[in-house]
Amino acid sequence: MHVTYDVVIVGAGFSAIALTINLLRTLPPSACIAVVGDDPGFGRGTAYRTEFHLHRLNVPAARMSMFPDKPNDFVDWLRRNGKPVFAEDFACRADYGLYLRDTLAALLRNRQRADVDFIKAKAICCTRREGSELVFNLDSGTMLRASNVVLALGVGSAGLPAAAAELPLRSRERVIENPWRLGWLSRVRPDDEICILGSGLTMIDQVLSLREHGHRGRISVLSRRGLVPHGHLARRETPEPPVLPNSGDISGLLRAMRQQVKQGAPWRAVVDGLRPQTQALWQSLTREQRSRFLRHGFAWWNIHRHRIAPEVAARFGALVEDGTVSVHAGYIKGMTGEGDRCRIDYRPRGTDVSASLSADWVVNCTGMERAGIAHSPLLQAMRDGGMLATDPLGLGICVDQRSQVLGPDGGRQAGVYAVGALTAGQFWEITAVPDIRAQAQDLSVVIADEVAKALPRAAQRA
Repeated sequence: MHVTYDVVIVGAGFSAIALTINLLRTLPPSACIAVVGDDPGFGRGTAYRTEFHLHRLNVPAARMSMFPDKPNDFVDWLRRNGKPVFAEDFACRADYGLYLRDTLAALLRNRQRADVDFIKAKAICCTRREGSELVFNLDSGTMLRASNVVLALGVGSAGLPAAAAELPLRSRERVIENPWRLGWLSRVRPDDEICILGSGLTMIDQVLSLREHGHRGRISVLSRRGLVPHGHLARRETPEPPVLPNSGDISGLLRAMRQQVKQGAPWRAVVDGLRPQTQALWQSLTREQRSRFLRHGFAWWNIHRHRIAPEVAARFGALVEDGTVSVHAGYIKGMTGEGDRCRIDYRPRGTDVSASLSADWVVNCTGMERAGIAHSPLLQAMRDGGMLATDPLGLGICVDQRSQVLGPDGGRQAGVYAVGALTAGQFWEITAVPDIRAQAQDLSVVIADEVAKALPRAAQRA
């Protein structure tokens, strides 16, 4: 194992594997990389480890290649592996995880490439020594030195919107704070009543998982607005670039898009047409405008922008139609125990009255935290040490246009970069595969250039 590396990547999810793959394509064979993470399913994260066939990608297969310059790579992989699909089909997420694994493995088999060490550990702190060298301490007791560091840590799960710690033990055991630990599903009886907190993509996944496990009981869904994701159409409409006003005011942008739809443009086509401009539009907004959007428009943006596969939408819609799933909008006031069950008290949206839901299980599907750093001791230590600054709106950490991390004074931190959801404050649209793969490709070129500059200096020192 190397002690000093040209690049250390901290993380084990999709962002980490995307950058590793791109660095293997851009770095010289003399370079060395360390990937530090403790997730056994490296590169697949929560999303692509799922075992269920009905957990589908939210983007058609033709737009899920790891490589922007090889758009058919994923579709070709599916066909080579006996899974023929059309370009606009929504493939299984588990298959995408296997595609990522095979893509990385193929690059690792090439002997003319940079060395890679995969280190199963957690990085707990990072300091800068004299000059530009960065030093990591791992929870295994190992110390790593690096010239370039990439933070690819993603985000943590959002906490429950109501405290469960005060519930009696019998009831507390029925509160599932992390639904991706799927062992809880085997304890659910077919007729148990379920209350899911949150109505986004995670909720959809868990409803389908419950049905797959033989659950047939009633499911209540509670969120502040009661909004659920829209579905993609079986055949994608051609994106229509929206006709936007010169002003970057959010209200003006929304009015212009609504007007375009009223004039006959399909709303999905208008939303998709906005995508190439989204990052630039976000960066043109003031902090006040961004804050206003997060307060008033974020939930609506999510259900229109982050849509679900047509088959998934049909399955979920049928459960709502027959009354198996009911969706409620309201604000949680608290939870109390009722024997083995839980009661959730809430205020229905737009009213001053109180209501309650009673269930055998309460499942936290409020999704991921808003790109904060609370889930990572490393990020907190780097913030406390002045090596990074958090975004003022809670959207990860501050980076520049090249994904280079900024310190508290706004200055660039030499050799420190970030990818994925942690950079949402700068890029906003940076959680989907097409966006992260482009960021990873661009950053790999930046880092390869830095490594190339360092080689002559290293030769001189030798």
